[in-house]
Amino acid sequence: MMERIRAYLELVRFEHTIFALPFGLSSLILLTESPPSLKEIILIILALIFARTAGMAINRIIDEPFDRLNPRTSSWPLVSGRVTKREAYLIAVFSSTLFVITAYFLNKLASLLSPVVIGLLILYPYGKRFTYLPHFILGAVYFLIPVAIDVALNSRISLLSAVMGIGMAFWVAGFDILYALQDYEFDRKVGLKSLPVKIGIRKAIHVSGLCHTITFISLLSVGVIDNRLSTFYFFSMFILLFLFIYQRKHIKGEVFFTVNGYISIIYLCIVFIDVFILRG
Repeated sequence: MMERIRAYLELVRFEHTIFALPFGLSSLILLTESPPSLKEIILIILALIFARTAGMAINRIIDEPFDRLNPRTSSWPLVSGRVTKREAYLIAVFSSTLFVITAYFLNKLASLLSPVVIGLLILYPYGKRFTYLPHFILGAVYFLIPVAIDVALNSRISLLSAVMGIGMAFWVAGFDILYALQDYEFDRKVGLKSLPVKIGIRKAIHVSGLCHTITFISLLSVGVIDNRLSTFYFFSMFILLFLFIYQRKHIKGEVFFTVNGYISIIYLCIVFIDVFILRG
């Protein structure tokens, strides 16, 4: 039983939920005009988890024919048979349904936006078949995280949530461009599209750097828009800048993934300390 559960968690890379969740919680802190209820906090966290779980399961189902051909992914649960296709479909449908339900209980506008998120999650893996810019489809999903939280809490889309969304969109797009470098030769061989395939590895790394520069500027802009944030916030942003630079020097291996998780966790810590401890 435990082996089965481990296979399910590996299928959806559950440990990588850490990438999105801290940024989502940072949005929750910054976009709150009045303290959210415990119900709202729980529903927003669950929505983030369900959406990412659905996205990963959908991605693995759609990419399964290529994953079987790729030596890097040949041991993944769906390819190796540790998770059946039927089980993967059940996880995708179940998580998508729970995401829509949690959005419904947040408010009407969040409920209306939930199919857009599911649509983008389905579009992303297909994007590699028809565009060299699938990374920005994934970025669009992450753009919606602070926007959806703003909608859920305040029934509006503010400048602050839009700027945070831009920061998150280019953060994950830049990461996805670097991630695609692992499959550069394979993608060229089988005809899958990505920015590295289109413009080459060196130029793609430069574009990723531009994306992360936009993220850095966006997060600085958040401090300008939200007058609750102090000089501590601005100085702390240079910790993130250092991590972005460090990540680019360690593109291969687990360090690459670990640093990406640290970026979102440290940003959450910065926001929490400035809003709740320094400003009280």
